[in-house]
Amino acid sequence: MHDKFTERVRKVMYLAREEAARLQHDYIGTEHLLLGVIREGEGIAATVLNNLGLDLDAIRQAVESMVAATGGTLTIGEIPFTPRAKRVLELSVDEARQLGHNYVGTEHLLLGLIREGEGVAARVLLELGVDRKKVREETLKLLGGTPSVSQPER
Repeated sequence: MHDKFTERVRKVMYLAREEAARLQHDYIGTEHLLLGVIREGEGIAATVLNNLGLDLDAIRQAVESMVAATGGTLTIGEIPFTPRAKRVLELSVDEARQLGHNYVGTEHLLLGLIREGEGVAARVLLELGVDRKKVREETLKLLGGTPSVSQPER
């Protein structure tokens, strides 16, 4: 599954791990993936959110207010993905497949975060008025339609 992820998505996952550590969480959840997308800030997902009129900093603040730092002990080594975050990654692959793409970019990750529907990321995005249909439409507009083999973002 991970071999289809673009470098940008891999960077988002690295940043998600950093966000989990910063918040002193011993897991990587959907909220950390969303924070990673925001921190990376240059992928199609961040552009889509901006184009939909959302302030990335406001999204970050909404996530952080929903999941305060735990004050727990910092985990050394690998921080595991929650089952919900793993599900988002699976949904991202499915979103890419549905769009006829042979790679998984940040746009697919964003669609997966929303489609999952129950995690912190989905709740924050839905509260801010973001839905899958709007994200999909804006993504297709940015990508110029649905070619069967699109070029991945770098």
